[in-house]
Amino acid sequence: MSGIALYHWEPNANSGKPMLALMEKGVSFDSHYIDMLQFDQYKPGYLAINPQGTIPAMTHSGAWGTRVLTESTAIMEYVNEEFAGPALMPADPRDRWRIRWWMKFMDQWLGPSFSMIGWSVFVGPMVRQRDPAELDAAIERIPLPERRVAWRKAISGQFGEAEMAESRRRVALGIGLLEQELGKRAYVGSDQYSLADINIFNSTYSLPLSQPDLAGKDRTPNIMRWLKRVYQREAVQKTWAMGRTDLAHRYSLIMEGID
Repeated sequence: MSGIALYHWEPNANSGKPMLALMEKGVSFDSHYIDMLQFDQYKPGYLAINPQGTIPAMTHSGAWGTRVLTESTAIMEYVNEEFAGPALMPADPRDRWRIRWWMKFMDQWLGPSFSMIGWSVFVGPMVRQRDPAELDAAIERIPLPERRVAWRKAISGQFGEAEMAESRRRVALGIGLLEQELGKRAYVGSDQYSLADINIFNSTYSLPLSQPDLAGKDRTPNIMRWLKRVYQREAVQKTWAMGRTDLAHRYSLIMEGID
């Protein structure tokens, strides 16, 4: 047994990153589904593991005791370095630099824009169907004040037009840069499948559906070839089979659309 427990939501975005890294390495883990739409991440059981209430989180138990790991990209790097299995970082230093550049670009610049759009069109509408008083009480339990603000904006549909416009601008720019990058090599940052592909795939997997005016067979052929290559990986298919929401259905629609 690996002694790994992973606390995650759907197999996309941040939750999907350590899920897929573990699958690629062939590491078994105990899956604990944290339903973000039900605010499970702010309930006492999960807060005892990660007091900040962010997901995912991973625990690794062994003779040393139990390690608690948070922050999805850092968890991926831990998984790659701690466990045997296929290397998810290349040996070449320049490739490693390029991969880390792309992961930082996604985590700090492009990812938040994908997130804002996703919260506006998916998370907010799903959650606001619940009782307003119940929602308000749940939001008040959120430890981080910036997350309380984000949830209130998503639920009330109050992301400003300027905020949304900036997110759309960043997404368009990011898609253009990714298309250029994938015209140079088979994968993101390297000719070897790596953590950068896992990181970026988990936020761009639905581009043909979510951004049809920016991505598709004609506009972004390099991205489409890369998406198909990643979608066909056994670890990706096993990971997405763990989904419980409509996101998993969207995955199957995209699989059909990129053939």
